[in-house]
Amino acid sequence: MIVMKQSVRLVLLMIVCLLSLNSCGSKVKQLEEQLQTKVEQVSQLESQLEHLRGTNSSLLDRLSDLSVITQTDAKSIQNSLESMNRQNDYIQNLTTKIHEKDSINLALVTNLKRSLLDFNDDDIQVQVKGSAVYVSIADKLLFRSGSTRLSQKSGDILQKVASIINDHDDINVLVEGHTDSVPIANEKVNDNWDLSVLRATAVVRELQHKHQVEPNRLTAAGRSEYIPKADNETKVGQSQNRRTEIIITPKLDQFFKLLKAPQLLG
Repeated sequence: MIVMKQSVRLVLLMIVCLLSLNSCGSKVKQLEEQLQTKVEQVSQLESQLEHLRGTNSSLLDRLSDLSVITQTDAKSIQNSLESMNRQNDYIQNLTTKIHEKDSINLALVTNLKRSLLDFNDDDIQVQVKGSAVYVSIADKLLFRSGSTRLSQKSGDILQKVASIINDHDDINVLVEGHTDSVPIANEKVNDNWDLSVLRATAVVRELQHKHQVEPNRLTAAGRSEYIPKADNETKVGQSQNRRTEIIITPKLDQFFKLLKAPQLLG
């Protein structure tokens, strides 16, 4: 009986050991599976780390290249920026000068029309053409027919024009003589060229000597019959073509300086 009990105990012990071994084996297997999973995760992490290292290295290389480019081209970039600033300053300066010129012309036209209000618009016309103010005066207000000497009634007109001119130091004056196409020849003039030039110089001389316009601001020119305002085939047209034009322009040296824009540097 005692031997049987011992045998039973032995069998039970063996069963317990077998069960324990099975249980331990199962746990070991789970541990092995978990370990394998961790190994795979570590492998993945190492792969990711290697990729990040490669990316970082590439970024460092690019940063290094950028540093080299910046050091090499810093002066060129600075010069380009300075050139762009100069171009911008040039544009702003030119715009300012143009606005100033337009303001001067507007003031001239307004003042001239106010001063010459007593005269017929057909005989004296004031208008802006391009960058200049034109005062077109019919020759019957300044000269007798065929004459190059100014008439007495011309004094009031030229005095008023000269007064406006003298109020502006930044303008020049071109006086142009114009004729009709009717030929003329006498002891004083050979043709319409002579007539137009001599009438222009007569006006210039009057502006200088009687109205104190500085002579270095004055220019006299004759255009003869070749820039007509109207058809020379009619008496009315011929009358309109016989005229003296006082052309007032801003001093152009400041604009000539501005015409050469600063160049962009490479």
